Amino acid sequence: MKTEIETIRGETPGVSYELIVHRLQGNDPEAPRVYIQSALHADERPGVAAMHFLIPMLENAEREARLRGSVTLVPHANPIGAAQHLFSTHMGRFSGATRVNFNRDFPAPGADGNRTLDSASSATFAERRLKSRLLELADGCPIVLDLHCDDEGVQYLYIPEVLWPEMTDLAACLDAEAVLLWDKGADRAFEEAAFEQMRAKAGTAGLSGHCVTTVELRGQADVDAGSARKDAEGLFRFLELRGVVATGDSKAPALRSDFVGKQIRHVDMIHAPAGGTILYHARPGDRVEVGALIAEIIVDPGARDGTVQVHAPQAGYVLTRRGRRFIRMGDDLFKIIGENASVDSYEGTLED
Repeated sequence: MKTEIETIRGETPGVSYELIVHRLQGNDPEAPRVYIQSALHADERPGVAAMHFLIPMLENAEREARLRGSVTLVPHANPIGAAQHLFSTHMGRFSGATRVNFNRDFPAPGADGNRTLDSASSATFAERRLKSRLLELADGCPIVLDLHCDDEGVQYLYIPEVLWPEMTDLAACLDAEAVLLWDKGADRAFEEAAFEQMRAKAGTAGLSGHCVTTVELRGQADVDAGSARKDAEGLFRFLELRGVVATGDSKAPALRSDFVGKQIRHVDMIHAPAGGTILYHARPGDRVEVGALIAEIIVDPGARDGTVQVHAPQAGYVLTRRGRRFIRMGDDLFKIIGENASVDSYEGTLED
């Protein structure tokens, strides 16, 4: 494995950020190339933990000449966000310079399929240069995985609908509980931008064999050796199935018996009707009926009518819930995959 440390210049003299890029060389130029990154939202750590166990597995495959396809790994994809702390609280989701979500507003390809990227010398924000560089690293790879996590949630993936069900193998290898399928981009998250370029380059050859996804590795607090090792083993098994790593076993695992796969428009985003202290009555992985009490918000402690109840708008599957227990009115509280399409019928990004 070859490790390179690239420099992302900051906005002021003396400030710069290091982007660590690991490259493993495959021995078959016809095998799929792979790009995997984690911690684009810099305060999301399950992907970094999974990389900790995945990297030695890939190094071993490279040493044993079992690595067929070349692999690029960026474990800390957002050194800018990693450096952002406010009064000891890590602020890794939004850029402190531009107030833009680190996983939004990636450069889009033009009509000719080529992308206008911000070079390292461009007089723009470091965040823009970082986003351009991440896309450069991923371009040309038919397999692109962006490892994230939610506040509190099950294991799930966002996948372009056109790549499903071919990407069932990844969901099964990761033992995912759910998949959300999308067919329209919204705010050019990394996954969307990478897929745009992937589709433009594939042309008439089609997208069979291609894979691009945001992998949500449960919740922010789900960082431990057991789950990280399981995630790494799942990713490695997927790379074996896709011919990136040579293996004698090509049989894919089966999806979970309780697996939920729906279009993203089936997601109900449940917003807090009041501010206060959350008392949850449902957790990720639960199945709820229409009208079920899923949470209460304490607004006036001890008063007879001191709580505001939150009910499920339809029968469905609880995908995620907010991690903190103090919430403002209007904040996102739950994601629930409904049996029917949501009234709001989301097509792209669900949250800021």
